[in-house]
Amino acid sequence: MSQIEATSQNTLDKLSLALDSGTFVDVRRMLNGLPPADAAHLLESSPPKFRSILWTMIEPDNEGEVLNELGDELRIHFLSEMEAGKVASLMEGLEDDDVADILQQLPDRITREVLNSMDQQDRARLERVMLYPEDTAGGLMNTDTITIRAPLTLDVVLRYLRRHEEIPEMTDNLIVVNRSDRFIGLLSLRTLLVSDPSATVREKMDTDVEPIPVDLPDSEVARLFERNDWVSAPVVDREGRLLGRITIDDVVDVIREDADHSLMSMAGLDEDEDTFAPVLRSAPRRAVWLGINLVTAFIASGVINLFQGTIEKVVALAVLMPIVASMGGIAGTQTLTVLVRGIALGHVGRSNQMWLINREVMIGILNGALWAAVVAVAASLWFDDWNIGMIIAAAMVINLITAAFIGAVLPLLMVRLNIDPALAGSVVLTTVTDVVGFVSFLGLATLFYG
Repeated sequence: MSQIEATSQNTLDKLSLALDSGTFVDVRRMLNGLPPADAAHLLESSPPKFRSILWTMIEPDNEGEVLNELGDELRIHFLSEMEAGKVASLMEGLEDDDVADILQQLPDRITREVLNSMDQQDRARLERVMLYPEDTAGGLMNTDTITIRAPLTLDVVLRYLRRHEEIPEMTDNLIVVNRSDRFIGLLSLRTLLVSDPSATVREKMDTDVEPIPVDLPDSEVARLFERNDWVSAPVVDREGRLLGRITIDDVVDVIREDADHSLMSMAGLDEDEDTFAPVLRSAPRRAVWLGINLVTAFIASGVINLFQGTIEKVVALAVLMPIVASMGGIAGTQTLTVLVRGIALGHVGRSNQMWLINREVMIGILNGALWAAVVAVAASLWFDDWNIGMIIAAAMVINLITAAFIGAVLPLLMVRLNIDPALAGSVVLTTVTDVVGFVSFLGLATLFYG
């Protein structure tokens, strides 16, 4: 456990003790003294009976920020119990992209009521963001930009900035646009502060920066930020008109969500799954993938049944079958994980796909030969039958090569079919390795022992 996790758990324990003892004043003070992210974490880490109590103790000024940090499921739970006017007031201190993400998760009726309760300017800005899917640059962007014109002198720009009571957070550049609001370039605040005030924006601005297209997927946006070390970046439409900007804090959220998605998808779960969700809500979600796994298990069992006669003659085959299937499954999962990660990072393309497939197959051949030899000797000594050792060795080589090939090809094929390889890949891969492992092992045994 990390130091941060330990501190959080300690705080949660203190809150639980305070709640049990009825010292609500201490609970309120402790809860509202935490950063919004920590308060949200404590809510998510609390059993349902504590959550409602803790939520009522959060001060109104902090509710919006805490809501923004909560997972989707828990956030919707609290919002669904509020009136539209209350929801609108909570959104006032949040950025446009965060508000849009929240509203898109609510029923249409509530969303309309919230929008109607806003003033015209806020509603127009929010509706602009809501036009775009949340997994695109348009869904990530904020509309709180500061724009300037190229002919202005830096002295005029400085006086213009001083007229603002505050500038948007994460502002590292001023965005330069023409009279049609088309993006021209960026003027960094650092350059602005150290340059001659009589110089013009055109002389000092950076025109080599490529703006982000509004329909660019959020994963591509994250990679651009990573490669260029951006703090913020402008977003434009197809005509090059400025729509807003994306900041690094939103990109960090994308990276975290992608990591959660990959982890949970491997188990067939929703990345927004509430750890403390009620039993009757969680059970059906997991039942679906358990049912799919059951179907694949029946397929593997059906293959075994085809060789029932051989297994009855040589009982040792039943003992050794799990070894062949397990080794193939692990080898395939290793390859699948490498390819899924490479695809997620944008490292895998048409130019290098065949090289990667060949690489994984060669790894399968080498590891297959190594562990086949080990298992052959172990099985032969165990059952005092060198024939069984040779059979399982051959089956393992076949299964590990097949597992490496399928593990490499499967995610590439699924991506082309617009199927999430992290979600469905492991199920398909396990079925293939089980079937190939059993067929190769029991098939060879049938040929040898008759």
